[in-house]
Amino acid sequence: MPINLINCITLPPATRSSVPIKDFAIANQELADEVMEKYYPCCGKSICRGCVRSFCKSDNDDKCPFCNSDRGNKTEEEQVGDNMKRVEANDPTSICMLANSYHHGLNGLQQDQTKAMELYARAADLGFNKAHHHLADIYHAGGAPKKAKFHYEAAAMAGHEMARYNLGVMECNSGNMERAIKNWTIGASAGEFDAMNHLRIGFEKGNVSQESIDSTLAAYNNSCAEMRSEARDAYIRIHL
Repeated sequence: MPINLINCITLPPATRSSVPIKDFAIANQELADEVMEKYYPCCGKSICRGCVRSFCKSDNDDKCPFCNSDRGNKTEEEQVGDNMKRVEANDPTSICMLANSYHHGLNGLQQDQTKAMELYARAADLGFNKAHHHLADIYHAGGAPKKAKFHYEAAAMAGHEMARYNLGVMECNSGNMERAIKNWTIGASAGEFDAMNHLRIGFEKGNVSQESIDSTLAAYNNSCAEMRSEARDAYIRIHL
């Protein structure tokens, strides 16, 4: 499942001179940052928001597509309660969501950075790549590059493409261009548009071979095509 909504948008294929989705992301920041996954704490399952829209069109507004529970009539307190049940069951997604609520002071919870870090770490210990990525971002912003790199690496190894891109940036800033290109190549091959754009720039500067850029472009475009569907396009059009 794509991380962000914008990864699913139908745009012309990337070439050596252009990565259309990158330009679109710059012009549509809100769309670029919107998460595509919809998580249901009532049963601990997730689907993409394109599928949610299709489900709702069949007169199932506000119901869980998995357990059919009524989500629309629940208060914020009840929804937090559902999430807490999943937290108690050691569900890493719910733990990470609770951490995010404490981190930003959402869902009626008072902002508590210490509690947020504890919960992110708990979810990370369960192997949840998004928790590792959140921890990496926090450590990076707080001036702790070694800890940030550790968590970016853990998230990247668990399949988090954005973490792979960020790891490449850290390697590049440290002067390890070969390792940066390797990370960006892996990320781009999985459909990460920032990584693909950095490889394109690297090619223009002579740091990436023509054979490498062509093979990665093919893998990138194939990955992007796999993330697109009519339902996802329809959901995206609502936001344009």
